[in-house]
Formats: sequence, structure tokens, C-alpha cells
Amino acid sequence: MNKKYNFTIADAKKFLNKRGLELFKRSVSKNSNQTFKSLYYTFFAGCIIISISFLSPIFKSYKNEMFSLSEEVKNNSKINLEKVLNGESIEEEQEEEINNAQVYEDILEYRKVPTDTVRLNASTIEQLFKDTGYNLDKVRKSKSVKPINLSLLPSEMKMIESSKKRKNLFIQIILPLILEENDQIIQSRKKLFSILNKSNNSEAEKKWLKMKFKQYGVKKNDLFTLKMRMDIVPVSLAIAQAAKETGWGTSRFAIEGNALFGQWTYSGAGLKPKGADNDQTHKVMKFNILKASIRAYERNLNTHSSYKKFRKARAIMRDNDEKLDSLLLADYLDLYAETGKEYTVILKKIIQQNSLTDFDDVKLMPITKKLKNLI
Repeated sequence: MNKKYNFTIADAKKFLNKRGLELFKRSVSKNSNQTFKSLYYTFFAGCIIISISFLSPIFKSYKNEMFSLSEEVKNNSKINLEKVLNGESIEEEQEEEINNAQVYEDILEYRKVPTDTVRLNASTIEQLFKDTGYNLDKVRKSKSVKPINLSLLPSEMKMIESSKKRKNLFIQIILPLILEENDQIIQSRKKLFSILNKSNNSEAEKKWLKMKFKQYGVKKNDLFTLKMRMDIVPVSLAIAQAAKETGWGTSRFAIEGNALFGQWTYSGAGLKPKGADNDQTHKVMKFNILKASIRAYERNLNTHSSYKKFRKARAIMRDNDEKLDSLLLADYLDLYAETGKEYTVILKKIIQQNSLTDFDDVKLMPITKKLKNLI
């Protein structure tokens, strides 16, 4: 049988002391505290690393978004744009004749009138404007207008005896439509500059550019010409021309053909002017809805060679960071009518006498569900 020994802590101390060693008791609480601190720092450092990894793409995206507009255009195909941005003399837009079939192709989509389109009478329209709180005094103060989209003018415009009442109603009807068309052009213009500020473009962007080249009659992928042409017509100038061409919405062309700007056509749908000579083959272009007439008008000013000086003057105002001045731009529309300079004088009088420049900085409000139901 083996002999058992009782070996105590005291015996261990004596044994170690003889050999120059020392036995001491470790503090359990201190060791636990150090272990806790180690775990805490490890966890904290891990959180920081994870946060940085998660937030880096967000900061990068934000940085790109904030500074993308300030990046220089480096693509060789954008030399003309760089010259403009650097304040150098601008080149002339292309001289080639436009293809009207391509330029007005997207406007043909309005040939089919929506089945719910009805011609409201003047009193119904006036009540609609009253119910929605839409009046021109408020618009002038608030600089905003509700997106009330009417497709047709009331047939009794000529019967409204008060010229002020008739003018106000006409402006109220076409103002949201002009703003809507301008907004679409502005969005396209922003997209154009966004594309130009990229080194590489997606297939969707290339397809979009190709479509815009066609719509604005631009050949040889001339980006400078597209920039010159893809721009708005000041609201006051558009209203003045519509007022002059339709007698504030009372003309036969406006009521029967939704033609607000008296554009001529030698082929396709149109209304023959009364009293026109037999040898005159032109007609006034006819549209199914007012919106189509406004788009055709702006496309006409933005593409036809007769208004090249108008577009150049507008581009110079843009390059100088100036507000588009309808009174100055009106001088470049002398070829719009046979009366020439006299026509531009009348336009400026209409703008001034009716304070139409008040509407140049008006914005179109987003449509609400309540307003949509009213319309």
C-alpha cells in the first residue's frame, strides 16, 4: 500500500524559499477587471471598423453628387462646351436644314385625343379655378401655380365682354401648360449636362442623346448645337405670342384647331385661312389639344433657322448667368410674322401692358390627389 503525504501551502513556501523562489497569491478581482477591459476595447474597435466600412460608400456617393457639377468635361467630343464654360468665344450652331418629320415626331403622339377630353364652358372653368383657389393675383405673389391641365379652350371666349376677364381666363388656361413644357425642357437640359460631366456614358444615356439629336434637328452629334437649342422660351414671351396670334383665345384657329401660335404647314392637318388667295397653299397647323400646340411652338423656336439669332442671344444670356429677358429676346423674332419689326414692337407692348414678366419666375406646383379629383 502506497503511503499518503499531506502537502500544505506552508510546506510549499518553505520548499521554494530554500531554492530562492517565492510563492504569492494572485488577486482574482484584478485579473477579471483586466479581462473585461480587454474585451471592451476589442468590441469598441470592432464597432469603429464596421462603421467605417458601412459609411464609406455613403460618403463617397455624397461626395460625387456634391462635386459632380464642378468637374471639368475632359472628353474630346465636348471641346465646344469647354470653350463656353471657360468664357471663350462661342461657335455658331450648325447650318444644316432640319428634318421636320423627326423634329415633330413626338408631338404626333397627341393626335389621339384622350377619351375623357371634354370642352368645358367658360363658367365651368371659372368655377374650377375658384374652387382650387387659382387666380393670377395669388400667382404673382406666391410665384407658384397649380398644375391645372386643360386640353381645350372654351368655345365662348369671344363672348366674354370684359377684356380683362377674357385675358385673365386665357392666361390662367395656358400658363400651367407653358410651365409644364418648360419644366420638361429644363429636366432634359439638366440631364444633358449630367451626361456631359461623365467620362463614360451608359447605353441608356447614349440612346437618350440620340433621341434628343433627332428632336432638335441636330446632325453629326453636335453637342454644342444641342445645348443651344435645348432651352426654354420665357413664359411672358410665350403668353404674348399666343395672345397676339389668337386674339387672346378668340380666333377660329384657337377654338377649332387648338392652334395658339399660328404656325404654318404645307402638308398634314391644318386650317385654311379665310380670305387666302387660291395660290396660297399654306394652312395653320391644327392640334388635338393645347399642350401639343405649345410643344410644337417651342420646338419651332428651338430648331428653325429663322430663329437662330434668338437662340444665340438666349445662349449669351445663359453664359453670362443672366435671367432670360423676354423684352430683349422679342427683338429676335422679327421673322415670325410678315410685319417684321412691327410684330416685335407689338409683342413687347403686350408683355409690358399686361405685366407678363411677373410670370417668368413662377413655378409649377406638384399635383395633389385632391386637385386631381377636382380636375
